Amino acid sequence: MPRPYDIITFDCYGTLIDWDSGITGAFRDAALTDGLDLDGDRVLEVYHAVEPTVQTEEYRSYRDVLADTARRCAERLDWLLPADRSGFLAESLGNWTPFTDTNKALERLHGLGYRLGILSNIDDDLFAATTRHFTVEFDLVITAQQVRSYKPAHGHFEAARQGVSGRRWLHAAQSYYHDVVPARTLDIPVVWINRRGDPPLGKTVPNAEVDSLDGLVEWLSSRE
Repeated sequence: MPRPYDIITFDCYGTLIDWDSGITGAFRDAALTDGLDLDGDRVLEVYHAVEPTVQTEEYRSYRDVLADTARRCAERLDWLLPADRSGFLAESLGNWTPFTDTNKALERLHGLGYRLGILSNIDDDLFAATTRHFTVEFDLVITAQQVRSYKPAHGHFEAARQGVSGRRWLHAAQSYYHDVVPARTLDIPVVWINRRGDPPLGKTVPNAEVDSLDGLVEWLSSRE
């Protein structure tokens, strides 16, 4: 039987790259310089509350978003972060590593004939620093820098729709807020990669929910 889709696009950070470990590691390392031992769970709680707000403000580069988010998070964490060190997240981002299933799953999908793409809230140069961790190449890369907006705004998806040129397209992502909701709003098929076992947000229903990229591969195989 033929493949059910021609191209699969992915969110990158949180879906392919271990975002939570990258965030907590960067915060803890930077704070230890000032003698402060931050709790990783508390860092994530604050970060996930702050960054979406920063992204909804006037468009800025993601490097600037990261720096502003770091400053606002530090205030909530009672950390006196020096202004000249607020760029630590962007400086460390290129070292954040893929989940253990990422490259194997991407290689399997590539071997099955799927084209692969990225829709990411990132700057071009920051994503370029991440690409060394992948063992496949992506046919389509849409960044926030290119569309000058951040998901869940529709810019990435609208640009990707033009890029896929009518091919059968599936999106796959971990974030319900940033990806699942806008994809379904635009009638784009989406698989929720629910790695953390989060509850859904609102009434939006993805086309499928799996707990890993291996689960995505198996779901696609079941539809062939």
